[in-house]
Amino acid sequence: MNYFELFEIPVALHVDLAQLKQQFYLLSRKYHPDFYTRENDAAQADSLEMASQVNKAYKVFQNQQATIQYVLQQKELLEEEEKYQLPADFLMEMLELNEQLAEAKMDNDRKSIDEVTKKIAATEAAIFAPVKTIVEGYKDGHTTNEDLLKVKGYYFKKKYLERILAAM
Repeated sequence: MNYFELFEIPVALHVDLAQLKQQFYLLSRKYHPDFYTRENDAAQADSLEMASQVNKAYKVFQNQQATIQYVLQQKELLEEEEKYQLPADFLMEMLELNEQLAEAKMDNDRKSIDEVTKKIAATEAAIFAPVKTIVEGYKDGHTTNEDLLKVKGYYFKKKYLERILAAM
């Protein structure tokens, strides 16, 4: 059973958070181990496993990047620990941002750090723009693999940006 089936929500790259929260509470009550204390060991183990799956799925769906990763893996378009080749121009831009950030941090220059942060936000918006309609309008079975591969490129670029932000 995949996470979308578990939560009884449509496969999406951008999950409706209100619907997600509602389903999470329903499933949490349904599978909470406290309700299975009088059941046999197998039923208790099953409820514990289901509660664990509900929590894992909820964590994935709360993060758009994790949701994109999950869908791409389900579609067999993304492998665990995949080495993806980012475009050279993007990598050069990231190298420059990293250097600017390192210099600003070394000088403890808050103004420069804020400027780099703004550049990173602008870069994030620029890499999302080409896939925005794909992510927001994803329809399982209708969105092409070609479009999903564009989302995959975005996923890896965003992941790279997140590593830079984590260094701040």
